[in-house]
Amino acid sequence: SSFFCYFCDFFCVVCYFCYSKINMNYPLISEYIEAIKYAEDNFATLTNLRPVLDDDGCPVMSSGNFAVVFKIKDKITGKLYAVKCFLREQEGRDEAYRMISEELEYVNSTYLTPIKYLKRELLVNTSSSTETEFPVLLMDWVEGMTLDKYIRNHLNDQYELSMLAYQFSRLAMWLMPQPFAHGDLKPDNIIVKNDGTLVLVDYDGMYVPAMKGQKARELGSPDYRHPARTIDCFNEHIDDFSLAAIAMQLAAIAQDSGLIENQKDDILLLTEKDHCDLINSSNHKLLHSLLRSPDFEILYALYHLAHANHTLSNVCFRAFQFPKPEKKINGIKLSTKVSDIVLKKGTMDKYGVIYSHDGLQLLKGAKLRQYCIRQGTKVICDEAFSWCESLTSITIPSSVTHIGDLAFEGCYGLSSIILSDSVTHIGDEVFSSCHCLSSITIPRSVTRIGNNAFSSCHSLSIINIPDSVTHIGDRAFLECKKLSTITIPNSVKHIGDEAFSLCESLFSITIPSSVTHIGNYAFSVCKSLTTIIIPRGSRAMFEQMLSNNLHSKLIEQ
Repeated sequence: SSFFCYFCDFFCVVCYFCYSKINMNYPLISEYIEAIKYAEDNFATLTNLRPVLDDDGCPVMSSGNFAVVFKIKDKITGKLYAVKCFLREQEGRDEAYRMISEELEYVNSTYLTPIKYLKRELLVNTSSSTETEFPVLLMDWVEGMTLDKYIRNHLNDQYELSMLAYQFSRLAMWLMPQPFAHGDLKPDNIIVKNDGTLVLVDYDGMYVPAMKGQKARELGSPDYRHPARTIDCFNEHIDDFSLAAIAMQLAAIAQDSGLIENQKDDILLLTEKDHCDLINSSNHKLLHSLLRSPDFEILYALYHLAHANHTLSNVCFRAFQFPKPEKKINGIKLSTKVSDIVLKKGTMDKYGVIYSHDGLQLLKGAKLRQYCIRQGTKVICDEAFSWCESLTSITIPSSVTHIGDLAFEGCYGLSSIILSDSVTHIGDEVFSSCHCLSSITIPRSVTRIGNNAFSSCHSLSIINIPDSVTHIGDRAFLECKKLSTITIPNSVKHIGDEAFSLCESLFSITIPSSVTHIGNYAFSVCKSLTTIIIPRGSRAMFEQMLSNNLHSKLIEQ
């Protein structure tokens, strides 16, 4: 009897030991926070990383049921990362992430972010486990907001909602023919970046070809997966239904944003219940009432095909393709893009410049020295005068509201330009490589200076940024060699990557307290920059934002 009890006790100890090894307990979120606060002491290999802190001095983080994610910065390069720490065990996680990392290593796409799984990386003092070293997942930090939050922030902007549906359709076209699948497509796992493009995050449920024959480790959100999906359904087609369902719902919301006003934050229009009972679903009846657009009809059909067949394996990925939305200006649908059809219907003036049939768009310029744009023109389209090297003078009437991307790129002879207060939009690279442009007045109606807007304007020495501007884009003033001083107004919140890089004459710059983001290398290789003036009491914040730009002295005033 005593021997039997001893044997049972021994057997229980062995079983407990084996169970704890297989089903490892993980630290609490509070314990992870303490470990991340002192990252330099607790990371095994990522010793250059430091937590980004909020206004209260706490690490910036977000948490879910299975993991907590911290915003981390490399103290040497200034690059931002996300470090994911796990709260629960997932069988086969180590091997799965090894295969996922190997598959994605050579996938070059903006829709995915590089990842690195480190098995025993973070030392955590925890009471929850006998272990002290825990795995982390390292990935690039993606600045933006989740898809559902973005929708709710733009409920009154049909153009932005239409652009979101368009961007998702582009993502679907890319992802559908891939040999891998995300496995858990839902709004929380789709980040809308500041430029409107999309990035997929959270690869825990991903399928890659090396996993063929395995069972799914997780099934994804029931509101976005096929209702009949099981752990045995694990292949490159597990995203097909989710792609069709989300694309259709985004297109519907773009048509009528009121459909989503009373829904929960993580729900678009349809729930698991709707997917399981198409006939009696009131939401499906609403969707059916929207069948007045050919593009929506196709997405509606794709959803029902994926619902019936579980996959879209017999459908070409181009079924998700539909035209890019055009923005309405003053209630009129105008675009800075130029199609062959619009160009063919255009009219040419005596100087060879082509306007749209209604005269509202300047479609294509000509090789001229001087030109006065017609009064009444509202849009100067993309690349209109691109590489018109002979152009020295251009008169822009007060009727113009939008100047498209690359509109005056490479106009070497253009020395000065005046924009009226009617202009509200200056596109990307609009004056890029205008080597002789020495001065420009940006009107107070402009809120955003686009990416590369004035890059390589070698003669630009004077630039007045009005207090209406909130966003200075990436490389906006890159290599403006004669720009010597600049004051950023109190309205500016965002300064993009390399915004003033290679401005070799820039010796002084004033940054206001309104700025909340300064991109990587915003002031790099500014050889003459000795002083950066910042608001009093803000040294710590700006030292962090300028960590990879500090060739100069910060002065508080």
